[in-house]
Amino acid sequence: MGLLRAADLDRLRSAPFTYAEVGATQDDELPAGCAHGRREAVVGSGRAAFDRAVAAMFDWRMQKGVGLRVRASGPPTEPGTVVVLTAGLRRFGYDIPCRVVWARTDGDEQGFAYGSLPGHPESGEESFVVTIDEDDVVEFTVTAFSRPATWLSRLGGPATKVVQRRVTWRYLEAVDR
Repeated sequence: MGLLRAADLDRLRSAPFTYAEVGATQDDELPAGCAHGRREAVVGSGRAAFDRAVAAMFDWRMQKGVGLRVRASGPPTEPGTVVVLTAGLRRFGYDIPCRVVWARTDGDEQGFAYGSLPGHPESGEESFVVTIDEDDVVEFTVTAFSRPATWLSRLGGPATKVVQRRVTWRYLEAVDR
Protein backbone atom coordinates (compact mmCIF):
# COMPACT_ATOMS: atom_id res chain seq x y z
CA MET A 1 0.00 0.00 0.00
CA GLY A 2 1.16 3.49 -0.79
CA LEU A 3 0.28 6.84 0.71
CA LEU A 4 -2.96 7.20 -1.28
CA ARG A 5 -3.60 3.47 -1.77
CA ALA A 6 -6.31 2.11 0.43
CA ALA A 7 -8.61 0.19 -1.92
CA ASP A 8 -9.32 -3.42 -0.99
CA LEU A 9 -10.91 -5.54 -3.75
CA ASP A 10 -12.88 -7.74 -1.35
CA ARG A 11 -14.30 -4.80 0.57
CA LEU A 12 -15.28 -3.03 -2.66
CA ARG A 13 -17.39 -5.98 -3.91
CA SER A 14 -20.27 -4.83 -1.72
CA ALA A 15 -19.53 -1.08 -1.68
CA PRO A 16 -22.32 1.11 -3.09
CA PHE A 17 -21.80 2.96 -6.33
CA THR A 18 -21.24 6.68 -5.78
CA TYR A 19 -23.93 7.75 -8.25
CA ALA A 20 -27.59 6.90 -8.82
CA GLU A 21 -27.65 6.52 -12.62
CA VAL A 22 -26.06 3.04 -12.75
CA GLY A 23 -26.07 1.69 -16.32
CA ALA A 24 -26.83 5.04 -17.95
CA THR A 25 -23.92 4.77 -20.41
CA GLN A 26 -26.16 2.37 -22.35
CA ASP A 27 -28.70 5.16 -22.91
CA ASP A 28 -28.66 7.70 -25.75
CA GLU A 29 -29.09 10.56 -23.29
CA LEU A 30 -26.64 10.86 -20.41
CA PRO A 31 -27.71 12.10 -16.95
CA ALA A 32 -28.26 15.80 -16.36
CA GLY A 33 -26.01 17.60 -13.90
CA CYS A 34 -22.90 15.72 -15.01
CA ALA A 35 -20.04 16.42 -17.36
CA HIS A 36 -20.48 14.27 -20.48
CA GLY A 37 -17.89 12.87 -22.81
CA ARG A 38 -18.11 10.70 -25.90
CA ARG A 39 -15.12 10.01 -28.13
CA GLU A 40 -15.07 7.73 -31.14
CA ALA A 41 -12.24 6.57 -33.37
CA VAL A 42 -11.93 4.19 -36.27
CA VAL A 43 -9.40 1.55 -35.16
CA GLY A 44 -9.27 -0.60 -38.27
CA SER A 45 -11.34 -2.62 -40.67
CA GLY A 46 -12.26 -6.26 -40.92
CA ARG A 47 -12.99 -9.03 -38.48
CA ALA A 48 -9.32 -9.40 -37.42
CA ALA A 49 -9.16 -5.73 -36.40
CA PHE A 50 -12.46 -6.10 -34.52
CA ASP A 51 -11.20 -9.19 -32.67
CA ARG A 52 -7.91 -7.43 -31.82
CA ALA A 53 -9.69 -4.35 -30.44
CA VAL A 54 -12.14 -6.47 -28.41
CA ALA A 55 -9.28 -8.53 -26.96
CA ALA A 56 -7.40 -5.35 -25.97
CA MET A 57 -10.50 -3.92 -24.32
CA PHE A 58 -11.37 -7.10 -22.40
CA ASP A 59 -7.76 -7.58 -21.25
CA TRP A 60 -7.55 -4.15 -19.55
CA ARG A 61 -4.90 -3.16 -22.15
CA MET A 62 -6.33 0.29 -22.70
CA GLN A 63 -5.97 1.17 -19.01
CA LYS A 64 -2.47 -0.32 -18.91
CA GLY A 65 -1.67 1.50 -22.15
CA VAL A 66 -2.22 4.88 -20.51
CA GLY A 67 0.06 4.00 -17.60
CA LEU A 68 -2.48 2.87 -15.03
CA ARG A 69 -1.80 -0.20 -12.93
CA VAL A 70 -4.72 -2.62 -12.83
CA ARG A 71 -5.83 -4.88 -9.98
CA ALA A 72 -9.06 -6.70 -10.77
CA SER A 73 -11.15 -9.43 -9.19
CA GLY A 74 -11.91 -10.80 -12.66
CA PRO A 75 -12.33 -9.79 -16.29
CA PRO A 76 -14.43 -6.84 -17.45
CA THR A 77 -16.71 -9.32 -19.22
CA GLU A 78 -18.35 -10.11 -15.87
CA PRO A 79 -20.65 -7.53 -14.23
CA GLY A 80 -19.65 -7.19 -10.58
CA THR A 81 -15.91 -7.41 -11.27
CA VAL A 82 -14.07 -4.92 -9.08
CA VAL A 83 -11.14 -3.08 -10.62
CA VAL A 84 -8.77 -0.70 -8.91
CA LEU A 85 -6.77 1.47 -11.28
CA THR A 86 -3.72 3.08 -9.73
CA ALA A 87 -2.23 6.29 -11.10
CA GLY A 88 1.15 7.62 -10.08
CA LEU A 89 4.16 6.09 -8.42
CA ARG A 90 4.07 2.59 -6.97
CA ARG A 91 4.40 3.70 -3.33
CA PHE A 92 2.52 6.97 -3.70
CA GLY A 93 -0.08 6.02 -6.29
CA TYR A 94 -3.70 7.10 -6.17
CA ASP A 95 -6.27 4.29 -6.22
CA ILE A 96 -9.29 4.69 -8.48
CA PRO A 97 -11.88 2.01 -7.56
CA CYS A 98 -14.63 0.90 -9.95
CA ARG A 99 -16.97 -2.02 -10.51
CA VAL A 100 -18.20 -3.41 -13.83
CA VAL A 101 -21.84 -2.42 -14.34
CA TRP A 102 -22.68 -4.13 -17.62
CA ALA A 103 -20.95 -6.14 -20.33
CA ARG A 104 -21.77 -7.27 -23.89
CA THR A 105 -19.57 -10.13 -25.00
CA ASP A 106 -20.96 -11.30 -28.33
CA GLY A 107 -22.15 -9.89 -31.62
CA ASP A 108 -20.90 -6.96 -33.66
CA GLU A 109 -21.00 -4.59 -30.68
CA GLN A 110 -19.05 -5.61 -27.60
CA GLY A 111 -18.01 -3.70 -24.54
CA PHE A 112 -18.46 -2.93 -20.89
CA ALA A 113 -18.91 -0.10 -18.44
CA TYR A 114 -17.62 0.45 -14.95
CA GLY A 115 -18.92 2.79 -12.31
CA SER A 116 -17.21 4.68 -9.55
CA LEU A 117 -16.98 3.37 -6.00
CA PRO A 118 -16.07 5.19 -2.76
CA GLY A 119 -12.58 6.64 -3.04
CA HIS A 120 -12.83 7.39 -6.78
CA PRO A 121 -12.07 11.08 -7.48
CA GLU A 122 -15.14 11.31 -9.73
CA SER A 123 -18.68 10.03 -9.35
CA GLY A 124 -20.04 8.47 -12.54
CA GLU A 125 -19.63 5.83 -15.19
CA GLU A 126 -17.48 5.11 -18.23
CA SER A 127 -18.16 2.66 -21.05
CA PHE A 128 -15.94 1.16 -23.71
CA VAL A 129 -17.51 -0.31 -26.86
CA VAL A 130 -16.04 -1.79 -30.04
CA THR A 131 -18.31 -2.12 -33.08
CA ILE A 132 -17.95 -3.43 -36.60
CA ASP A 133 -20.42 -2.19 -39.20
CA GLU A 134 -21.70 -3.70 -42.45
CA ASP A 135 -18.75 -2.14 -44.32
CA ASP A 136 -16.29 -3.84 -41.88
CA VAL A 137 -15.29 -0.50 -40.31
CA VAL A 138 -14.19 -1.05 -36.69
CA GLU A 139 -14.89 1.78 -34.28
CA PHE A 140 -14.03 2.19 -30.61
CA THR A 141 -16.22 4.48 -28.49
CA VAL A 142 -15.64 5.77 -24.97
CA THR A 143 -18.68 7.30 -23.26
CA ALA A 144 -18.62 8.84 -19.80
CA PHE A 145 -20.54 11.00 -17.39
CA SER A 146 -19.23 12.27 -14.08
CA ARG A 147 -19.17 14.91 -11.41
CA PRO A 148 -16.40 15.64 -8.89
CA ALA A 149 -16.53 13.36 -5.84
CA THR A 150 -13.49 14.32 -3.78
CA TRP A 151 -11.79 17.49 -2.66
CA LEU A 152 -8.94 16.62 -5.03
CA SER A 153 -11.15 16.53 -8.13
CA ARG A 154 -13.06 19.66 -7.04
CA LEU A 155 -9.77 21.46 -6.45
CA GLY A 156 -8.57 20.50 -9.94
CA GLY A 157 -11.52 22.23 -11.62
CA PRO A 158 -10.89 22.68 -15.35
CA ALA A 159 -7.55 20.86 -15.11
CA THR A 160 -9.40 17.71 -14.07
CA LYS A 161 -11.46 17.83 -17.29
CA VAL A 162 -8.32 18.30 -19.38
CA VAL A 163 -6.76 15.22 -17.76
CA GLN A 164 -9.95 13.20 -18.37
CA ARG A 165 -10.02 14.17 -22.06
CA ARG A 166 -6.35 13.28 -22.44
CA VAL A 167 -6.84 9.87 -20.80
CA THR A 168 -9.84 9.19 -23.06
CA TRP A 169 -7.79 9.94 -26.19
CA ARG A 170 -5.01 7.72 -24.86
CA TYR A 171 -7.55 4.90 -24.36
CA LEU A 172 -8.48 5.26 -28.03
CA GLU A 173 -4.81 5.17 -29.05
CA ALA A 174 -4.13 2.12 -26.85
CA VAL A 175 -6.91 0.11 -28.51
CA ASP A 176 -5.78 1.27 -31.96
CA ARG A 177 -2.26 -0.14 -31.38
